[in-house]
Amino acid sequence: MEIKKGTVYFFTGLSGAGKTTLGELFYTHLRAKKDNVVLLDGDRIRPVYNEDIGYTDESRVKGASRTFRVCKMLSDQGIDVVVCSICMYSAVRGWNRENIENYKEIYIKVGRETLIKRNQKGLYTDGRNVVGVDLPFDEPQTPDFILCNDGSETPDEIVASLEDDLWQK
Repeated sequence: MEIKKGTVYFFTGLSGAGKTTLGELFYTHLRAKKDNVVLLDGDRIRPVYNEDIGYTDESRVKGASRTFRVCKMLSDQGIDVVVCSICMYSAVRGWNRENIENYKEIYIKVGRETLIKRNQKGLYTDGRNVVGVDLPFDEPQTPDFILCNDGSETPDEIVASLEDDLWQK
């Protein structure tokens, strides 16, 4: 018996874009429809299996690679995965497209002014070792969806629109 593969829904964007807020809301809706759904958030993943790596480019690639190999393993077993992470390198996102059969990349795009205003983690105050400020961010060039989260729509409205688009495709 062949197992139907799960889907990996990857919410990406800069710090403060709303990856976790939108991803968790999407996860809650998806979980109401099916049981085999897992949520992985970049901030929660690091202490689980990435605490042995640092913040160099090489370490960040290694951490992202670990995360998406877990996503592939789960989706290959029929489990849907909602993952929220910056994943600043196009090479990692390219690996995802090549290796994860049902992969949906959701880029949450937010203007710099909005990110600085939100600044939930205080990262934009210092501006040191921050992706998109003093560290490069390979902006996604071929996401499946681009969500604008500048405050003109509520998270519920944004996720409802995404779900409409996803389920129609």
